[in-house]
Amino acid sequence: MNLNTLPNWLTLLRILALPALILLTLSPGRGLGVAAALLFSAAAITDLLDGYFARRTGQVSSFGKLVDPIADKILVSTAFIMLIHLQRVPAWIVALIIAREFAVSGLRAYAGTQKIVIAAGFSGKVKTTLQILAVIALLVNEPLWGFPFKPLGWILLIAAFIATMWSGYRYFADYFSGASSLVEEEGP
Repeated sequence: MNLNTLPNWLTLLRILALPALILLTLSPGRGLGVAAALLFSAAAITDLLDGYFARRTGQVSSFGKLVDPIADKILVSTAFIMLIHLQRVPAWIVALIIAREFAVSGLRAYAGTQKIVIAAGFSGKVKTTLQILAVIALLVNEPLWGFPFKPLGWILLIAAFIATMWSGYRYFADYFSGASSLVEEEGP
């Protein structure tokens, strides 16, 4: 198996962006916030690109399937933790968001031991999109080009929190009810 592929490198870039993201969020400031938002946006875009290139070029790998969702969770969790440091989000919201990520990852791992694949559902994709948009707005956090990023960030944060909790509930409810929309038996 060749791990030296563009999709795998794009996934790894998300993880490699973390030190720079942390440095940019150590101190508040308009310039640093915009730079952190741009870096986070670029890293988040690699999530779309790695999947696209993996499917388009037939380079879907076990490594990518495992590391891609981990890289996503590390990126978003790190950004949320740094937003706590900047006093832009309450710690309890971030704790529950991260706990949901661990719980769903644990459920998927457990299901895997039973040869059951829990595919990403629509509610999970909505959750991820809202989390990313909330982080971007809260990293900027100040009016920019006349656009009120701070209030938008709070609206998106609340929407992301609700979507995060709802999608977590859906994954568990669908798994335990055997719903076929998310739970698929793997072949022999």
